[in-house]
Amino acid sequence: MPATIPPPIALSPRVVVFDYGEVISHSPSEADRAALLARAGIGGDRAEAFWAAYWAHRDELDRGTLAIADYWALVADDIGAAWSPIDVHELWAIDHRGWLSVDPDTLAVLHALRDGGTRLALLSNAGPDFGGWLRHGSFAPLFEAVFVSGELQVVKPEAEIFAHVMSELGISPDQLVFVDNKPVNVDGAIAVGGAGHVFTDASGLESWLRGLAA
Repeated sequence: MPATIPPPIALSPRVVVFDYGEVISHSPSEADRAALLARAGIGGDRAEAFWAAYWAHRDELDRGTLAIADYWALVADDIGAAWSPIDVHELWAIDHRGWLSVDPDTLAVLHALRDGGTRLALLSNAGPDFGGWLRHGSFAPLFEAVFVSGELQVVKPEAEIFAHVMSELGISPDQLVFVDNKPVNVDGAIAVGGAGHVFTDASGLESWLRGLAA
């Protein structure tokens, strides 16, 4: 059955700024995660250590201060792995592909906002390698601006990144509405004077946004 777009949501002059990962996109699937572990040569008994190392260095990667090859070298050091440059290329591709998904329910909310004349922007903690997908994917025209932490070398929830976004959008803090799945990032937006919603599902997000519009 074709997906439907709910009635318009008008929040002007507010601007709704969306996170990408696990808000617009789904989390990597179990198959994605299994493929990455398999290519890394990690058995089930070492999976927990792998994922701990994977996340331990992610902020540096997302900040753009750590190259992709250096990131995977740090992960390898943490778990005692030895990967060749070719291994790293494949690990990067499998990992990158796992984040290239869309949640149709969230996209429906985005279209309802756009149909209501609400300005939209995207702010993602991601490496520079995601810039092309975020700016040129099919959903990109919904956003008037895309901000990628790895290009700015500052990450959420730091106040500097929200100040940059507001400056580029030409808005005051009371016009910032921020949606993210991580409470710490939403707290960062609230700390600079914006409004924020911790995303758990599109239905809850839509209800919250309609409450703002009332």
